[in-house]
Amino acid sequence: MTRTRSIAVGAFATRVAATAVAVLIGGCMLGPNYERPSAPMSPAFKESEGWKVAEPRDDVPRGEWWQVFADPDLDALIRQVEISNQTIQAAEARVREAQAATQAARSALFPVVTGNFAAARSSRSGGGGGGGTNTSGSTFSANSFNAALNLNWEVDLWGRVRRGIEASEATAQASAGDLAGARLSAQALLAQDYMLLRVQDAQIRLLEDTVAAYERALQLTRNQYNAGIVARGDVAQAEAQLKSTQAQVYDARIARGQLEHAIAVLTGKPPAELALAAKPVVARFPAIPPMLPSELLERRPDIAAAERRVASANAEIGVAEAAYFPALSLSATGGFQSSVIGSLLSLPNRYWSLGAALAQTIFDAGLRDAQKAQAIAVYDETVATYRSTVLTSFQEVEDNLISLALLEQEAAVQEDAVKAARESATIANNQYRAGTANYTVVIVLQAAELNAERTALGILGRRLAASVALIKALGGGWNAGALSEATAKN
Repeated sequence: MTRTRSIAVGAFATRVAATAVAVLIGGCMLGPNYERPSAPMSPAFKESEGWKVAEPRDDVPRGEWWQVFADPDLDALIRQVEISNQTIQAAEARVREAQAATQAARSALFPVVTGNFAAARSSRSGGGGGGGTNTSGSTFSANSFNAALNLNWEVDLWGRVRRGIEASEATAQASAGDLAGARLSAQALLAQDYMLLRVQDAQIRLLEDTVAAYERALQLTRNQYNAGIVARGDVAQAEAQLKSTQAQVYDARIARGQLEHAIAVLTGKPPAELALAAKPVVARFPAIPPMLPSELLERRPDIAAAERRVASANAEIGVAEAAYFPALSLSATGGFQSSVIGSLLSLPNRYWSLGAALAQTIFDAGLRDAQKAQAIAVYDETVATYRSTVLTSFQEVEDNLISLALLEQEAAVQEDAVKAARESATIANNQYRAGTANYTVVIVLQAAELNAERTALGILGRRLAASVALIKALGGGWNAGALSEATAKN
């Protein structure tokens, strides 16, 4: 090859590369540009009317929301959730999987360069006039060595690759939202289980104190029976009341044990490896001022994840539309070929080629139409799912707002009921000892007292659970900006 021809070939290759880059940069992007879909929205939460915002707002959740309950044991358990919870670990793996898929999609923007080296030896029979021998029936053998670089590049004329990248990035962000949602759900579930476990501690302590009181009452009744003051039926009633209450202790311990097992699994441990000592329940209800409904769109990870899936589905429509247009591929090959390996890399043995190919599907029996229709249907589905997620989030906030407001009132009423039940039981017991009341009345009123106190503890547990649920419903201090941060790490 002459120097002039080499210069011409080089100029041609430069022009091809420059043209390809210009086409790539100026190439159009098929498909609709993304806009966040509208969602049903109200100006304020219905159940927030009359909600009093605490001042100063030092106990409003910020980030590690569970710390507002000021319980070191709860804090230590929730930190273990982040490390060892298997549901969170699975969600974290899905984020890495989506990030890798995004990187794979980006790689399609760049040329693929491959290299190869081949060595072969071939042989053929000679016919008297063949090269290599002059004897009829002899064979001719030859070596062949080849070293080459190959470049292939599909120019993204219509934005198919870029729309694919857009879809992959949105999917990765949705996976990050799923991870945040899984983390928040596990933390909230553990916090609720922990609160209920402490309520069970209080229930067990109440029942055990009641059992001790009933044992004293039974002994008193036996003494009175032995003295001929009361009938044998009073002793039987006292025994039945005692045994029934002792049975309730076992039920309360079963419930506590199951809650402790659930907490162990949430922290990624076998139940046998976790034991929580009993301790008093702390009736702490953090002030959680409600936000505007529109703020939930940025505060809830499940809403953010659903919205990112809409964006991904929207980009997939562009991928489907790009299939209607021809694909432009550029290729280049250069290398050396020789029958002697020692002279393989010499200039006389070099070769090269440049090429471009334009491919267009002529007939596919409606495949592309079906793929586009499918992409549009998937988009419509994700929009509906997004709107449903928004509505569900509003419901969860409203449910917990009304629960906290009315449970507070119910707790006050129940406290009055407990006081009245205690007073009634005390009066009946004194009358019985004085011989002016039947023991049946004492039994009934003591049972009413115990039920009132257990109901009050149940309301306390529901209030604590609702506090956690409201924090979760409001996003737990999370913000949609975390999606970009999470997917930008890789």
